[in-house]
Amino acid sequence: MTERETTRLVAWSQELRRVHHRLREAMAMTRAALADGTPGEAATRELLLYCHGFCAALDGHHQGEDRTLFPAIAAAHPELRPVLRSLEQDHSMIAHLLRGLQAAVDGAAPPEELDQHFEGIAALMENHFRYEERQLLSVLETLDLAAAPGEVLGPLA
Repeated sequence: MTERETTRLVAWSQELRRVHHRLREAMAMTRAALADGTPGEAATRELLLYCHGFCAALDGHHQGEDRTLFPAIAAAHPELRPVLRSLEQDHSMIAHLLRGLQAAVDGAAPPEELDQHFEGIAALMENHFRYEERQLLSVLETLDLAAAPGEVLGPLA
């Protein structure tokens, strides 16, 4: 394997780490905007933008993994199929929680209720990211996947 091929392969694991970092930052920024508690229409608009942006980014990341990354890993490493199924189940649970958050935001729920939604999403998201990184980063460093990072890892790639 050439140095260029090795660099390209290792880039997938680095990109996954970067996307997870960006999603963690987006979660922190969204929760900070919520905790700020600035009254009025401007604060509500800002919170809606943060929530919509965060939800779209996280959902897009998981859809890309389910559609492109996980099938490629399963083909190259069939022994990881149980791990991939577990991660896909997490994606489904997170999507359900995101829909609940979206409904709360659309219904102008009070900040305390929104924070409860974020707390649940943050806990599951963090566990999911850690498990995914433990199980897949070394695999990604050997995976030959010809695809654009945004297609595989979502809009923050």
